[in-house]
Amino acid sequence: MTTWQENIINDTEGISELLSATRTIAVLGIKTEDQASQPAFYVPRYLHAAGFVIIPVPVYYPAVTHILGEKVYRKLMEVPFELDLVNVFRRSHDVGAHVDDILAKKPKAVWLQLGIRDDSVAEKLAKAGIKVVQDRCLMVEHRFLGR
Repeated sequence: MTTWQENIINDTEGISELLSATRTIAVLGIKTEDQASQPAFYVPRYLHAAGFVIIPVPVYYPAVTHILGEKVYRKLMEVPFELDLVNVFRRSHDVGAHVDDILAKKPKAVWLQLGIRDDSVAEKLAKAGIKVVQDRCLMVEHRFLGR
């Protein structure tokens, strides 16, 4: 029997297993090409170049319809297929506002980028069977593991 705590990933082996099983990444809070120097754009761009399917879910930029050549969705629930991972670029205190959307979509995993941590959100997601990584950069971890 798995406990919810086992869904909180904070070790290299767990991250390696997660990335091995990941192909489709929704990026919540992605920036546009106009903000190319910001992590919320260049991390997804790196992942896209590394072969992941990136699904843009920006919080702002209502006129934007495509980012990285991919169709923009306004909510995770609007994405018409299964998601392996939701990569979150939101301030820690803003993550909670997205919990219902994340839970309704039920991705396999949620990754809170470097500097982003909300233990109560992580617990809710983990108890729902969703794997969670907090306060780590997906690009850095991907490069470190040599994937």
